[in-house]
Amino acid sequence: MPEVTKEQVLEKLRTVRGPDMEGNIVDLGLVSDVFLSDGKAYFSITVPAERAKALDPMRAAAEKVVREIPGIKGAMVALTADKRAASGAAAPAARAETAAPPAGQPPHAHGHAAPPKAKSGIPGVGAIIAVASGKGGVGKSTTAVNLALSLKANGLRVGILDADIYGPSMPRLLKISGRPQQIEGRLIRPMENYGIKVMSMGFLVDEEVAMIWRGPMIQSALLQMLREVAWGELDVLVVDMPPGTGDAQLTMAQQVPLAGAVIVSTPQDLALIDARKGLNMFNKVEVPVLGIIENMSYFIAPDTGNRYDIFGHGGARKEAEKIGVPFLGEVPLTMDIRETSDLGTPVVVSNPDGAAAQTYREIGRRVWQQLEETRRSVSREAPQIIFE
Repeated sequence: MPEVTKEQVLEKLRTVRGPDMEGNIVDLGLVSDVFLSDGKAYFSITVPAERAKALDPMRAAAEKVVREIPGIKGAMVALTADKRAASGAAAPAARAETAAPPAGQPPHAHGHAAPPKAKSGIPGVGAIIAVASGKGGVGKSTTAVNLALSLKANGLRVGILDADIYGPSMPRLLKISGRPQQIEGRLIRPMENYGIKVMSMGFLVDEEVAMIWRGPMIQSALLQMLREVAWGELDVLVVDMPPGTGDAQLTMAQQVPLAGAVIVSTPQDLALIDARKGLNMFNKVEVPVLGIIENMSYFIAPDTGNRYDIFGHGGARKEAEKIGVPFLGEVPLTMDIRETSDLGTPVVVSNPDGAAAQTYREIGRRVWQQLEETRRSVSREAPQIIFE
């Protein structure tokens, strides 16, 4: 049977009426580029965000007609919203070559993935570490990327997975553009910069496109970005988790063999309350917490050298001592870290001899030390079989 083409898929989609039953979704410019892989079709339909729920039948109809094409094994359609679109009008087409779940995959209750019987590892990846926070705005992604680069600077082979489907940051933080290439089979070659391999939904969807995905779709996209990427041989894969304790976090914690988790918080009580939620989640799913990082710990005025504890100071250290997990270090709030992050030249690589880079390097050393101690502890607890 001849291979299905993108043109065949688009022609079939012309039979699906637009949002107001006028025209069709292709000629209205609502369909993204169609991505064909292993007999499956992946694409998105751009709609106004406030109409996403009402237009889900249109998405289902598009998925249905494509699955009817001879030679198509499955289809997955995601609704996306362009932030620039006027609320009352259809948005312009948005490129979204999204890695998405196979068609027909049943959703689980409450949108959470059912835990598998066993967590299968990633070939070639020695350890997977999650960097998480209880809330947004604490600098978790900046911390994650500098931690990954610190581990690399300390002599390890490192990759980073951007697990924040709704707000991917790695393309900007690491100054990477373009789209990953598919290689043999269903594998995708990760992007790379500064010597680390990177995968992010931000490489597959334009920056201005807002994803409108439900729990099962997020879960499957995450697992595909994890398991269908040619990571090669890595000592550690750092996963930049989205903030909070929702579907993405549960998917990673329940279905991926995480070697440990690092919690990022700012010093004030409100952030620490949310950080405790993340700690509790990892404890419940038996993922070791490698420690807590206090980000934005203090501010040194560049003109006077005076120190200011803008968000308080020492709260994360006290919390770590209280709950009995390691305190990994304090990262100051500096113009250097902010500016280099915005430019896509993280401080660990742009100013490796600076104080901030040295702080991250030391945190990276402590994280790896905690990981190795955790491994030794697990090894000691394993049952010993003795032959007499």
